[in-house]
Amino acid sequence: MTVASIPSPGSDTLHLGPISLHVYGICIALGVVAAVWLTSKRWQETGGKADDVTAVATWGVPAGIVGSRIYHVITDFEIYRNNPIHALAIWDGGLGIWGGIAGGVAVGAFVAKRRGLDVLALMDAAAPGLLLAQAIGRFGNYFNQELFGTPTKLPWGLHIDVDHRPSESLQAATYHPTFLYESLSCLALCALLIYFGRKVPLRAGSLFIAYVCGYTFVRFFVEQVRVDFAHTIAGVRINVWVSAVVFVVAATVFYLRERDRDPNPDPDPDPDPESEPATPVA
Repeated sequence: MTVASIPSPGSDTLHLGPISLHVYGICIALGVVAAVWLTSKRWQETGGKADDVTAVATWGVPAGIVGSRIYHVITDFEIYRNNPIHALAIWDGGLGIWGGIAGGVAVGAFVAKRRGLDVLALMDAAAPGLLLAQAIGRFGNYFNQELFGTPTKLPWGLHIDVDHRPSESLQAATYHPTFLYESLSCLALCALLIYFGRKVPLRAGSLFIAYVCGYTFVRFFVEQVRVDFAHTIAGVRINVWVSAVVFVVAATVFYLRERDRDPNPDPDPDPDPESEPATPVA
């Protein structure tokens, strides 16, 4: 271990008497609670009801977890080829954010539509909350000692126990804490979306698209530091390609949606100067 480094956790399990809880699952649960709280608060600021968010989350969150697990299993199928039942062991890690967002948003939007809600406005309200959930959930990777980056001697290097280190760098004790890089980036993006959502007039749905742009931009760089196994295309990790493609598509959609929007709409235009003034009511 270097003189200054982030220590590795002693265990990935929290023991409460006879009950054992996986910290990875706790982090995911705390992230969900935080996201629902922030989304409810933002939704109520627009005149919505808190139970609208609860109803959507009741279906959207499980769908997101299932979607994220399916994405992970599909893209890392070799891990489960000889032990397919282990694909159900979510507490051991392995949730693909792309599948989670796709599944959660699709089901959440369906439920919101059935309740007669403005789907795009609700997605805008949820965008910062999703980032907050991701920031908290990433700490599950810390407790599992997984998804870290290349070896480093930097003071904030993360100490990894020998049995979790890559075989090609067993002598290296500290690695880039990519979980922390992504977590802090998500917190920063969360704050930025809240700020710009209040200061900059945008079309409904554009704030959510900005979330997609921001997260894929961060993930593009973080993904290239990680050393865990991943399938590649032309020598580049699949998630790097996904980040790049999704970013370009989202940025293009954002630009096309916002380029013709009047930045200073006049909600109460002056009446026709040639028209007769209205006769006052006695």
